[in-house]
Amino acid sequence: MTTIPLPRRLLAEFVGTALLVTVVVGSGIAAAALSPDNVGLQLLENSTATVFGLAVLILLFGPVSGAHFNPVVSAADWLLGRRAGTGLPATDVAAYTVAQIAGGVVGAVLSNIMFDLAAFQISSKDRITTGHLVGEIVATAGLVALIFALARTGRAALSAASVGAYIGAAYWFTSSTSFANPAVTIGRVFSDTFAGIAPGSVTGFIAAQLVGGLVGLALVTALYPDAAATADDAVVPHHDTTTRSAPLDHRPADHRSPS
Repeated sequence: MTTIPLPRRLLAEFVGTALLVTVVVGSGIAAAALSPDNVGLQLLENSTATVFGLAVLILLFGPVSGAHFNPVVSAADWLLGRRAGTGLPATDVAAYTVAQIAGGVVGAVLSNIMFDLAAFQISSKDRITTGHLVGEIVATAGLVALIFALARTGRAALSAASVGAYIGAAYWFTSSTSFANPAVTIGRVFSDTFAGIAPGSVTGFIAAQLVGGLVGLALVTALYPDAAATADDAVVPHHDTTTRSAPLDHRPADHRSPS
């Protein structure tokens, strides 16, 4: 169980999720302005920024909170580790979820402001189709399976690159462009831009993401039956191992033989 104080972890989750949505929405706005007549190029620009931005955010905030930035990942962490005494307690999952959703909304508003748009907007971009929902199940299942498989196999240090790469790829191989995150989904409601999602599509997307999370956990537990033992290490290990080092003695060594 992590020993880092909850307020520090919540700050990391709030700021990290806010910056993640800023990357997603901001790069979407920039892409639409730079390539107004080429939707494929817009998606390439948007996904590339997200790959690198997500990887950097995991490196920055992961050692503090695990860099979940995603209520499905936090809930999966609790669900997987609840019997083994690892992972997040249920109360922490609730607190993480609030911080993540608040961060998602703030990130969208920040993006709007940076690009001189109205700060508070509601998206009109409907995305709800059967294909989109299946895409969200696939995207979220793969994300959850990847995160906990890396933790279980001692490769959590690769999470920044691996998770960023997976989300970047899923932008292209899923019909929904891989939201795979309820907090990001809610945040993107508040920007009526390339990356936005209409409120009417949110419930279906979140339901699909929850189903995908369960599918991903089922896959992990089938492949690695003892995965619960390493739930604490998702997305990256976040144990407080700070110690005070003894001051270094820079005096020259005395090489004289003892008398």
